[in-house]
Amino acid sequence: MPLKNDQYNQILRQYEERRFKNKHELDDRIKEAYEAIPMLQELDDEIISLSAQSGRQALFGNTKALDELKEKSSILEDKKKQLLVDHGYDKDYISMRYHCSKCKDTGFINNEKCNCFKQAIADLIYSGSNIRSILERENFSTFSFKYYSDDYIDETTGLSPLSNMQKIVAGCKSFIRHFNNNHENLLFLGNTGVGKTFLANCIAKELLDRGYIVIYLTAFRLFDILEKYKFGKEVDNTLAASKQFDYILDCDLLIIDDLGTELSNSFTTSQLYLIINERLLRQKSTLISTNLSLDNLNTNYSERIYSRIISNYSIRQIIGEDIRLYKAVSGILQ
Repeated sequence: MPLKNDQYNQILRQYEERRFKNKHELDDRIKEAYEAIPMLQELDDEIISLSAQSGRQALFGNTKALDELKEKSSILEDKKKQLLVDHGYDKDYISMRYHCSKCKDTGFINNEKCNCFKQAIADLIYSGSNIRSILERENFSTFSFKYYSDDYIDETTGLSPLSNMQKIVAGCKSFIRHFNNNHENLLFLGNTGVGKTFLANCIAKELLDRGYIVIYLTAFRLFDILEKYKFGKEVDNTLAASKQFDYILDCDLLIIDDLGTELSNSFTTSQLYLIINERLLRQKSTLISTNLSLDNLNTNYSERIYSRIISNYSIRQIIGEDIRLYKAVSGILQ
C-alpha cells in the first residue's frame, strides 16, 4: 500500500525545506568567506566565465578546447581550496553541504527512492516508535564502561563485567563495519538495566548514519502490529499494518527489544518464527534483546525458534549491575 498523498507530500516538503536550509547556510558561508578573502570571489567569477565558455564549446563540438577549459577550471578550484585552508577554513567551506550526500537531499537517485527517503517513510509509519531523539542521547559517543565492574569474574563468561562488555562493544563495532556483507544477527541476553537497549541504540544510530533502514520495535509493539495485520477488521488499520509488516520483513536491520515481556501464546510464537525465518531467508539482519535465558527462550517459544537463533545468531551475554538503579540511587545520594 502506498502512502497517502498528504503523507507523501509531508516527506517531500521536509526535503524541500532541507534543501532551502542548505542553500541559505551556503549563502551565509560564501558571504563570510568573500568578506574575509576577497580573492575568492574573483576566482569564482573566473570559474563562472569558464563555465559559460565551456557551454559554447560543447555546442560546437570542440572537445579539445572544452578539455582545456575544464583543466583551467580545475586549477582555479584547487586555488580556492588552498586559499580557504591558508585562512583557517575547511577546503570545502563554500561547497554545498547535504544531510544525505547520496541523493543530495532530493530523496531520489535516478528516479529511485534513496535509502534516506525509505527511512523517512519508515519513520512516518512508525511515528510512535521513532527513536531518533533517543539516539542523540544513546550512542557510542555517550556510552561509558564505568558502570561495569572489573572486581570479579563471572562464572558464565569467565570474564569480569568490564572485560566482557569491552569484548561485546568491539564485536558490535565489527558488526557495523561488515554490515553490508555479513548479514549477521545478534541476540543480547542479560538482566534488566545492564545496557542491552542502550547498545542496540548505539548500533541503530551508526547504521542510520550510514544510510541503512533500521526499524526499532519493542516486542509488545511488534506483536500488536502483527495482530492488526492478521486480524484487523477496519480497512485503514489493516492497510497500515500491511505496510508496517512489509517493512518489518524487509528493513536492513530489525531491532526487537525486550522479547519476553509480551503475552506469550501460540500466535506470538508462530509470528516470531515467521519473522525470524523470513528475514534469514532474505538475508536481513535482526537484533533481539531479552531478559530471558536461552533455556527460557526454548521453553517460552518453540524448538524451531530456539534452533534458528542458536544456529544463526551471535549470542552476547551482558553481565553487570542494574545501571538505571545505580543512576537513580546516585542521584538520590547527590
